[in-house]
Amino acid sequence: MSSVILRDAKPLAGRTAIVTGSGRNIGRAIALAFARDGANVVINGHSDRAAVDAVVREAQAFGAKALAVMADVGDHKAVADMVDQAAEKFGSVDIAISNVSLRLHQPLLEISIEDWHRILDTNLSSAFYLARACLPHMVEKRWGRIINISGRDGFSPKPNRAHNVTAKAGVFAFAKAIASEFGSFGITANAVAPGIVETTRDLAHYPDVVNASAENSFDARRRAMPMKRFGKVEEIAAACSYLCSEDGGFMTGQILHVNGGEFMF
Repeated sequence: MSSVILRDAKPLAGRTAIVTGSGRNIGRAIALAFARDGANVVINGHSDRAAVDAVVREAQAFGAKALAVMADVGDHKAVADMVDQAAEKFGSVDIAISNVSLRLHQPLLEISIEDWHRILDTNLSSAFYLARACLPHMVEKRWGRIINISGRDGFSPKPNRAHNVTAKAGVFAFAKAIASEFGSFGITANAVAPGIVETTRDLAHYPDVVNASAENSFDARRRAMPMKRFGKVEEIAAACSYLCSEDGGFMTGQILHVNGGEFMF
């Protein structure tokens, strides 16, 4: 007789998750997935308060407790304050998702020093700031989940994005560093690398898209993919839900490529 494993309808009940850049797109989908799974969620944005408040209401509609925090994740003091607010309201922080990213299209020799630091602060240093602020809470509870959202740039780079390529490779390396150092505390750290996902984006930073005949246009890439379609934000969120579940507790220092088979590493 086969045994049936019953899954908890609210597997993240009692957990608190911070998802940076969760006012829209992938971050919003991750936060709402966690809310459905019973977690308290901290919704973060930098400039669009209305969007952040809207996601808070969506999370609350699932019965979750939600907190809106406007913070520039490239500022370590702002990140530390966000974590303090979350801990004060919910008691601790168990899950940290570093999702914020800027993806500028700039030839390397046109990247200013200011541009370089802006992208690394936003895309890479922000992951360090968030983990550094959350890890003491996780160590105390001997349980934690850290996920950095990476991307194809860190593994199959294209020209004119040197700063983003460096940052996206860096967030995976940083996850491995955390995994190595904090595994004995019941803390996992991983990265998720989305492929082309249906999101709202600034097309000014995707010049190939404007030329539909370009070899690297989104449409050309879609036709070449085994799945013949773009991803959905919910599919990225599902990968994060798995990594944050008890079933994902033996997965650490890894990267999940959710890209429809466009790249097979």
